[in-house]
Amino acid sequence: MEPSWFIVLFLIIYLLNGSYADKGFSEATAFTLAVVSALLFFLSVLLHELGHAVVALRNGIGIAGIDLWMFGGVAKLNRDTDSAGVEFRVAAAGPLVTLLIAAASLGAAALFYGNQAAVDAFLFDAPTAEGPLAVLGYIAFINLALLVFNLIPGFPLDGGRIARAIAWKITGDRSRATRFAARLGRGFSFLMIAGAVLIVISSPDNLFTGVWLGFVGLFIGQAARQAELQTEVTGRIEGLRVADVMDDQPVGIPASLTIDRALDEFFLRYRYPWFPVVDDAGRFTGLVTYESVNAVLESERATRTVESVMAPDTTESAEGGLRVGLEEPLEALLGREVLQRLGAIVAVDPEGRLRGVVTADQVRRALTAAAPAP
Repeated sequence: MEPSWFIVLFLIIYLLNGSYADKGFSEATAFTLAVVSALLFFLSVLLHELGHAVVALRNGIGIAGIDLWMFGGVAKLNRDTDSAGVEFRVAAAGPLVTLLIAAASLGAAALFYGNQAAVDAFLFDAPTAEGPLAVLGYIAFINLALLVFNLIPGFPLDGGRIARAIAWKITGDRSRATRFAARLGRGFSFLMIAGAVLIVISSPDNLFTGVWLGFVGLFIGQAARQAELQTEVTGRIEGLRVADVMDDQPVGIPASLTIDRALDEFFLRYRYPWFPVVDDAGRFTGLVTYESVNAVLESERATRTVESVMAPDTTESAEGGLRVGLEEPLEALLGREVLQRLGAIVAVDPEGRLRGVVTADQVRRALTAAAPAP
């Protein structure tokens, strides 16, 4: 969770507190409603991103995490989608959750307070005596606004990803579709920045709105440009496999080796911070670090084995785990959390036998060679 998330949270509470106070609520009630509304808003953002994450997982794409920050949230996928259909489903899941939240909030307001009261609350004209009604109206309105914003057809917004999926389906070319959606995103970013300038000049009272719109426009423009550059790079490394860049002479520690021998024959010899662990058939079973073996009491090192202190690889598939297949495209390693955390990832054959190690430097060199000239 980014620190900027808390800044925006407090800012929303401050603005809503004034809004509720202007409607006649007491100071304490207005503050309580503002806090509840702000927390429910960010819960809505989290549920939106969880929608993306759940559909991604159902389609075999791992999730590295969900970040909340000043411009909302983002579900970080371990890899890009591999078909137009999957891209569409993942992209559309978040807006669908947001639509359901808005509909549920408005429906609850209508159920408990009546249709007209629900409409009034949605339009910020609810009776001041009904605090819960005002909150439901706000959540319905803000989620509908979030839905409309996210469906702007410009990458990296959800609408842009949906546009990319459609273009991908029509052209059959993911890179071409991404460039199209990214250019849409840059176009909309220019419109937002121009609108922000117009708001600031023509309506000084709405300075905050104008500045916020301008920052959002800048963010979308930069993200769209980054997507264009990344697409160009990944297009140049298309065809490269893990086997093409890996070190094909990896050093693996047998799981049955004792701790004292592991220290003497591997850690003190090679000075690596960790090693892959293999069974008797050479299959990769996990990782062992210097910290884990060094933490074993000296009196126990001659009897305890590496297997007792290793971190097992419990993921059978390459997605999201400590391993990657030899024939996997190099692009599949981009954004892999384990590569960033350990500095390398283990390459295995279809039978799970250790065949190589791919370091972050090797991936970086391949990307540097593929990068377009400035």
